[in-house]
Amino acid sequence: MTDRSPLAEPPTEPLIEVADAVVSYRVKGKGRFVAVHGVDLEVHPGEIVGIVGESGCGKSSLARALVGINKLSGGSIRFKGEPVTPLPIRRRPARLVPLQMVFQDPYASLNPRRRITQQLEEVWNSAARARGERRTAEERLADITDVLERVGLDPALRTRYPHALSGGQRQRIAIAKALLAKPNVIVADEPISALDASSQKHVGDLLRRLVDDLQIGMVIISHDLAVVATIADRTAVMRAGVFVEQGPTERVWTAPEHPYTRELLGAVPALVGREG
Repeated sequence: MTDRSPLAEPPTEPLIEVADAVVSYRVKGKGRFVAVHGVDLEVHPGEIVGIVGESGCGKSSLARALVGINKLSGGSIRFKGEPVTPLPIRRRPARLVPLQMVFQDPYASLNPRRRITQQLEEVWNSAARARGERRTAEERLADITDVLERVGLDPALRTRYPHALSGGQRQRIAIAKALLAKPNVIVADEPISALDASSQKHVGDLLRRLVDDLQIGMVIISHDLAVVATIADRTAVMRAGVFVEQGPTERVWTAPEHPYTRELLGAVPALVGREG
């Protein structure tokens, strides 16, 4: 269980505001399927919000809507007070560059034919252009070295191809790519589920440290309740497209109010730091 004390009141304006958000899909021969049914959520600087629930409950649909990949069918999502609009095919709007996503499969998010350094340079160049900055190659190298060290990697690894890295290293590279965009919010969709147990702990600890050090906001989507209990400040429990419970993580895990939350917790033999 995270040992961070729940905040009595948010110290700042939210970075992400979700109001009555609806995500639906057209299913051939079956009309529309509603994956997310009118949810509300806020994410503040320096906090991790965990969204948990069984597979198919709508977690990933919401995550993709938070960054503009999925189009809303109703409600609104605002990032720093501005609406999150569907992403264009070619280039992300400059105002949404600080809203980044880390996906479940680190290998799928990397180009196997290009060295890590080329992929990091591409992200750095795109982010600098979006911000209207003119910076030098020396500054680019310094920034790339800094983020690699920040995520716990030897900068020399940037000369390798993705297949030469472990799963944990590849996920750290994916996180480094997000950091090069100088994010205010990172949405991480099952960021550790594809990793072995040792890598899961290390990457989970890394995400907590990044939020604390950089004072960014983070949303972590996971079906692993123990991971969320360890690193999240607040937890939202999703079932069939709705949040059945939301609150400070310690309260949700030690005094759950909804039967579904109690059912999920009952399926976990031992949560870190959970009593009883």
